[in-house]
Amino acid sequence: MKKLEGAGLRGQTAGQTSLSTVEQEGSLRYLGYSIEDLAKHASFEEVAYLLLLGHLPNKGQLSDFEDELVSLRTMPNSLIPVLESIPADAHPMEVIRTIISYMGVTEPEKSFDEQLSVAKRLLGITSTAIVYWYKYSHENIKVEQNTGEKSVAGHFLKLLRQEDIEDLHKKTLDVSLTLYAEHEFNASTFTGRVCASTLSDIHSCLTAAVGSLRGPLHGGANEEAMKMLEEVNSTEEVRDYIDRKLENKEKIMGFGHAVYSVKDPRSDIIKAYSEELSKSHAKKMLHDIAAIMEEDMREKKNLFPNTDFFMAPAYHYIKIPTKLFTPLFAIARIVGWSAHVFEQRENNRIIRPSAEYIGPADREWEDIESR
Repeated sequence: MKKLEGAGLRGQTAGQTSLSTVEQEGSLRYLGYSIEDLAKHASFEEVAYLLLLGHLPNKGQLSDFEDELVSLRTMPNSLIPVLESIPADAHPMEVIRTIISYMGVTEPEKSFDEQLSVAKRLLGITSTAIVYWYKYSHENIKVEQNTGEKSVAGHFLKLLRQEDIEDLHKKTLDVSLTLYAEHEFNASTFTGRVCASTLSDIHSCLTAAVGSLRGPLHGGANEEAMKMLEEVNSTEEVRDYIDRKLENKEKIMGFGHAVYSVKDPRSDIIKAYSEELSKSHAKKMLHDIAAIMEEDMREKKNLFPNTDFFMAPAYHYIKIPTKLFTPLFAIARIVGWSAHVFEQRENNRIIRPSAEYIGPADREWEDIESR
């Protein structure tokens, strides 16, 4: 079969968005605000408000928004036996997909006027539901759903760890959610927009997006980066480890990007948190290995780390199990996906590109007896 040229649509403009700009030189902005400013000054809830409603909230609007998200965390009773029936060896992204899909059954979007309410409900409930499944299936613990924490990050960590959470750990997760919240026409977002362009319900759009994020070429890089870092036993081994991987033509997870050509602006932000957390952690070497790996990959392949690479040690330091790394990506990206669904619906035309045919030329029919 003829090789398809330009596969992946890289570099092709597939539509318009006002939500974010991703530039090759290493710039990312949400509705005009730089990711550096948002990570430094805004909470994830402020960023969610910005993306879902189009502007930053004032103090009263933010407080009301936070309170509403807290009120939307409790699961419907019917979801609990569904989660308890899912085995521990299920892929956590399949659990996230099930949660969103089930909410579309039990609390369907009856009209597009409900889209904002549905998006907030999904943002509120997913952190509760994925942790409930994890604690039940892995530790046989039925967690209380109310943690008393106001932020999504604080709620997730307290529900998961069942202890008071220090501020740096909350801040690290909060910033990571901001970094993951939106990223223009990536594979999962584009999948969600294609679904939205058919005028399907928002639960279907987000379920479709989760299906794309589940793929190892999109959402699983943080988990794979963590597994890779744990294969190295000392800082002295890093460069030889990289050489072996490159000689065997194995992929170094967490490096390079489909759009950025110079740097991923999110990487340095989360790297700083990983470094700070490592200072008081027994496994400080994990960050040191990552830092040397970053330097070595720059020297040998001129490749830079993407946001997933230093996210791995940062998440490890705040005691998040590796298998929950990608579900956290999905929880944050619910905001971006939903905002894109809103935008697609506002000025909709079904997304139906054409394809270049590369199959056989015209052929004559042969009856089955003569084949």
